[in-house]
Formats: sequence, C-alpha cells, structure tokens
Amino acid sequence: MSITATVEPASLRKYASDQIVTLAKLVVENAFQPIVEAGTGTVFGYESLMRGQDRIGFETPIEILDEAERTGQLLALEQMVASRALAKFATLPDCATATLFLNLDVRLIPQGDALIDSLVQHLRKAGIPPSSVCFELSERFDNTSVPEFSALIERMRKIGFKLAIDDFGVGHGEVKLLCDHAVDYLKIDRHFVADIDRSSRKRHLLKNMVNIAHVLGTRVIAEGIETEAEFLACREFGVDLVQGWFIARPTTLVNELKPAFPHLQDLGEIKRNNQSLDEILIRKQIEMLPAIYETDSIDSVFEIFRRNPRQAFFPVLNANGEPRGIIHEYHLKEYIYQPFGRDLLKNKVYERTISHFVEMAPIVGLDSDAEKLMAIFANMEGSSCLIITEGMRYAGIVSAASLIKVINEKQLKMAQDQNPLTGLPGNRAIREFMQHSGRDGDEVRYFCYCDFDNFKPFNDAYGFHLGDHAISRFAALMRRYFFADRHFLGHVGGDDFFIGVEGGNIEELSDVLARLLKDFREDVLTLYSDEDRAAGRLHGHDRNGVETFFPLMRCSIGVLELPQGLVIDDINRVSTAIAGLKKKAKESETGIAFHPLGETN
Repeated sequence: MSITATVEPASLRKYASDQIVTLAKLVVENAFQPIVEAGTGTVFGYESLMRGQDRIGFETPIEILDEAERTGQLLALEQMVASRALAKFATLPDCATATLFLNLDVRLIPQGDALIDSLVQHLRKAGIPPSSVCFELSERFDNTSVPEFSALIERMRKIGFKLAIDDFGVGHGEVKLLCDHAVDYLKIDRHFVADIDRSSRKRHLLKNMVNIAHVLGTRVIAEGIETEAEFLACREFGVDLVQGWFIARPTTLVNELKPAFPHLQDLGEIKRNNQSLDEILIRKQIEMLPAIYETDSIDSVFEIFRRNPRQAFFPVLNANGEPRGIIHEYHLKEYIYQPFGRDLLKNKVYERTISHFVEMAPIVGLDSDAEKLMAIFANMEGSSCLIITEGMRYAGIVSAASLIKVINEKQLKMAQDQNPLTGLPGNRAIREFMQHSGRDGDEVRYFCYCDFDNFKPFNDAYGFHLGDHAISRFAALMRRYFFADRHFLGHVGGDDFFIGVEGGNIEELSDVLARLLKDFREDVLTLYSDEDRAAGRLHGHDRNGVETFFPLMRCSIGVLELPQGLVIDDINRVSTAIAGLKKKAKESETGIAFHPLGETN
C-alpha cells in the first residue's frame, strides 16, 4: 500500500513543502482534453492538464504550483509533468500530426532555457517535431513584464515550437503580447463562450476577436464549450478549434481518446453536404504554390526562388503542414547582392534560419465567405496574399486579383439566379440568407412564406399573361413594403415568394403583412371579369378534372419566428416546420399564421 493511501491529504500537504516533486511523482497524472476542428469534428490536438494533486492535499493545480514556486521546486515539478505529458503523447497513433498543448508558467521564464532544453531532448528521443508542441502562455501574470520573455519567445519560435495565448480576454497584457509577438493561437476564455447563444454582447465581442486574430494570421480556439448552442455559435462566428465538456472531458486513459467526435461530425454534415457558392468559387481561384518548411535550409529557399523567377513570395509551413506566414524575396535581396551574403546566411555563428525571415500573412479557412476574405485582405495593409487552409493545413493561397474575380463571379451567379419575371433572387440566394440568418441569433428573425390561394384556376381561366401580371404585381407590392437593409425578398418560383425580416416585432410585422395582402387582394380583383367578381367565385375544373367553383384568388402567408438567441445550423428544420404552417395560413380567415420555431403546433 502506498503512503498516499494511508495518510490524510491535509497531513501530507502540511509536511510536503520540501518534498513536492517526490510526492507528485507518486500521485500526479497527466489528463488529456481533446481540441477539435470546429468544422469537421476531427481531433487537432490535446491540452495536458494536471490531475491527482488533491491526493497530497492540494485542491487545484494552481495551489501545488504556487507552493512549488515558494519552495524553489517549480522548475523540477514542471519538468517532471511536461516530460510525462510528452511520453504519454508519444504513445498516441496521431502524435506526428497532432499538437500537444502545454501550459508555461510565467514564473519559469527566467529559467525557460533549462525547461526548453529538457523538452527538446525528450522530443528528439521520441522522434516528434517541435511543431507538435504548443506552449500556452498563461495570462494569470503579465508575461511581457519579465525581462527574459522576448528572448525566450524568439528562441522557442526558432526551434519550431508553437505559441498560444491562454485565457484571452481576462488576463494581463494579452493584447500587447498579440501585438508584439507572432502567436499561433488565441484561446478565448470560457467567460466569453458561456451562454453566447443568449448574449448579443458576447457574440459581437467574439466576432471581432476572431476577425482580429485571422487578420494577424492567428487561429482561434474557444475553450469551455458546454452546450450544442455554444458550439454552433462559435463555429458560425469563425472559431477554428473548440474545446470543452460538450466535446469531451479530460481523461488520464489514452484508450479513451478518439480521433474524431461523431456528434460534431453530424452537426457539420449539413454544412459539408451543402457546399456554399463562395467555397465553390474560392476553390477555383486557389493557387497551390510550392511551400517552404521552416526546417528547410537557406539553400533550399534560394533554390525555390531560382526555379520560380516570377514568384515574389512563398508560404512557410511547420513540420505539421500548418502555415506560419510567407517568405518574400525582398527579405533575402540584401544578402543576395552583398559580397559573401549567402555565405553569411549559412554561417552558424550568424544564425539566420528560415523563421527569421517569415512575414505574417492572414490565414483563413476555406469555408469562409468571400466577403469576409475581402474584408480581412483590406484590413491587412501590404499583405501579398491570403493563406487558405482546409482542416487547419495549408490548402493554397488567394491573391487580391483572384478575390476580385470571386466577388465578380458571385455577383454574376446571383444575377443569373434572379427570377426573370420579377427580378427577385431565387432559391440559392434564399437558402443562403436563411442559413446566414439562422446562425446569427443577435435578434429575432421572421421567415415569411407567401403562396397564392386559387392561382391555378385563375391562370387556367384567364391565361398566362394575366397570371404573370398577378405575380409581377405581388413582387412590386413586396418591394413597396419591405425595402430596408434588414429585409430580404426572394421568389421561390411560380406563385411562391419569400420575405426575410431581421429585427422588429410581431405587431409591426402583422400590420405590414395585412396591408400587403389587402392591397394585393384589391389589385387582383380588377383582373377578374365583372361577372366573376360579382359572383365572388370562379367556375373551373379541379386537379381531377371535376367541374367546380373556386374562391377568388388571394395570398396567404405563413410566418416562422426564430426567437432572439436561437441559433440553428440545420436549415432543414425550417422546411419541416413551414409545411404545416402554410396549411394553417391558408385555413386562416386573415391569411396569416405565425409560429415560433421550436414550439409544437
């Protein structure tokens, strides 16, 4: 039986000050929590978390770290924990392509070289590239105030380690750190993720954090995700990676770790199966430039520029195939045109590796929309290109000229999708509006489905000319009543129309729709003969050819309400809900029926 099983934890802690590392070796374990690609559910990496310290009287990892620091044992404790994490990571089948996230205590920065040296030795023995390890810079203290910080960060990047800012948004000096140093990941603190589907302020903050990060070539991780709604909101706003109990809890057992998570894959299935127009157009413009790896030699860089004399830059990747930025020929010109310049670069004393010349470039996922790519490019002054990734790995680059082609072709496609009779956008644009609006729960949204009642008998009796006139008249009335930026009008086809409204309230919308239906009713009455108008009905044949009478034409509208805060990724939910609602609207005396999405009929 071990000593930890026979002695109370409180007593152990009382006498543990001088033996923290010795006792920690007996009880402390490394738990891994998966960090997952938001778009696919594929595991990207694992954060190593300390567990078991409670068995020697320390409730949290912070408590044992603080005590170790007080007694001068922090470096030894961190070296032990980190080496064990690397040993466990090396047993995973995907360790060569996955990333291990390790926390770096700011108090170790003055001794950082010793910690880095020991980790590099462990990595060499395991055959794992340094780019498979990411150090999380905790914002519990101000990292940037430590004199040795900048030199340590420069050395870590030169070796090939990746860097992340942990707890972004609630710590010390994180914006300064993001400004002054190349950072691979921002880990958005749980505070900004909790109940984000119900907080418009948090959604606006997250959107802007993500945009700033992407412009700087930094990927975003949302941590602490606990619900499906939080996950969907984070994915919609461009978060690249997710972590939290909704995905998976930390585990000390390697056999419990999975390569992917089906519940996230299912949520992402709709997005992949319904490839957006933007993604189709962007794929056509992607240029797959040859890539330089930061572990390559300087000679190989000169060689790739020699073989491609018209190309002014190339993307730089780490050993895992993730973009780090670009290397531009003008960075090398001062050496090329100096006597002995190339020899100077290769001199070990001078120490100029590829990482020294890497220039930041915006990095964006392939599933981003074209307008977002253009906005990021516009905000990144002097940038040569956008680096495009798929599954977090390099997929190619897009230039400014290519982006303009994408925007122009998108506008042309949307124009081709317009209905020739009404000039209103067609089904592709309607679906894209619904998808975008459904994923943005900042305010209430209304999807209004308009359908003429008894249009076919009218069309059969009076001909297509007057039928088209009725359709055109309704489109004109829609434009009269719905003209603001928050309105969207679409023509599904035939006598079916769509009105999208973002914001406002039911009372206001009910009043506008009632006036729309009243005006349309008055207009179409003028299209009937005096006899049919006086009778209030039209003689004709039903779908089975049976002679009968039909009421005069009108329009009915089923309105589906998406409450504020509701975020939906599966637009098929809307199609299912609207089928019964349209029938309800046709049976209504007013011709209008409302129903909130999520409630049962």
